[in-house]
Amino acid sequence: MDTADLQVLRVSSIYETEPRGLTEQPWFLNQVLEVETTLSPPQLLARLLDIECDMGRKRDLPNGPRIIDLDIILYGDRVVSEAGLQVPHPRMIERRFVLEPLAELAAELYHPIHRRTVSELLDGVMDQTVRRTST
Repeated sequence: MDTADLQVLRVSSIYETEPRGLTEQPWFLNQVLEVETTLSPPQLLARLLDIECDMGRKRDLPNGPRIIDLDIILYGDRVVSEAGLQVPHPRMIERRFVLEPLAELAAELYHPIHRRTVSELLDGVMDQTVRRTST
């Protein structure tokens, strides 16, 4: 994924996550990447959606099986609220499958709206099943 305007700096381990909502499907694999980019948040989202499309992502069933799902979780300490784009990701604080790999990379990172660290936010979702599968 490294290009002149987008470079991967670090990646978390891969985590296996029990499906929520639609539970009759395989477990999901989740990972967090830290990237450096010159792209604006809308430009970055467009790039991520292009990658999903190139990989064959179909948006047939909400919360259903999918080959890939790329999201912008945080963009530095910026807060973005536009049609089709909310940063920080509005549901990140309720999802252990986001917070666990994010804490691996940046446990002391502050959420720019909730003003709590990733580690503190993670404490609130420990009842969800997430398994680390690789490092």
